[in-house]
Amino acid sequence: MIDGVVFDKDGTLFDFRQSWGVWTDRLLLQIAVDEAHASMLATAIGYDRVARDFRPDSPVIAATAVEIANVLLPLLPGQSLQGLVDRLNAQAQDAQMAPAVPLRAVLAGLRDRGLKLGLATNDTERPARAHLDAHGVLDLFDFIAGYDSGHGAKPGPGMCLAFARETGIDPARAIMVGDSLHDLVAGRAAGMRCVGVLTGIADKAELAPLADVVLPDIGSLGAWIDGL
Repeated sequence: MIDGVVFDKDGTLFDFRQSWGVWTDRLLLQIAVDEAHASMLATAIGYDRVARDFRPDSPVIAATAVEIANVLLPLLPGQSLQGLVDRLNAQAQDAQMAPAVPLRAVLAGLRDRGLKLGLATNDTERPARAHLDAHGVLDLFDFIAGYDSGHGAKPGPGMCLAFARETGIDPARAIMVGDSLHDLVAGRAAGMRCVGVLTGIADKAELAPLADVVLPDIGSLGAWIDGL
């Protein structure tokens, strides 16, 4: 029996490449002194400006704003860490997110099954809420946490455990759904079942060892839960 589902955000609810490729390119051009410098910054964070794609090890995929800023900072003389983090977070809030599926229909279908829904993202909480609100699904979530919400960042289990605690759900009766190993490691450490989805950068071979199942996207999650 499943009582609740915790979702990652980027690459899970929203298609990663479509959502963050344009944003990353725009950010690099704003903080770089010229095109050559922008390309240098892109290489540092594992981003291909021509293809608008990310290397599997890019910190943009699953790291926090602080971790991304620490990678960029040595290439940005005169910038402070906090100033760069603040800029990343402010611009993330305005990122144009591309839903991986018709979110309202899919998430409402899960709520209709009596499931509690949570969000656990390595983004900050404020942009996460803004992204959900912009796509009309904020009201469907019982729990929302970012890395700055006081529960730690993934791959630590803190956000998953906080979801279980705040909703009164046994972690063994919950599912963590994500597109990266950070998500699945966090879910496993919390004692949850784990579902991988392929709307991020990682492929099935990478996710399968830690997942109970790997789905194309969250659209088929309800049917999988029904079959348990």
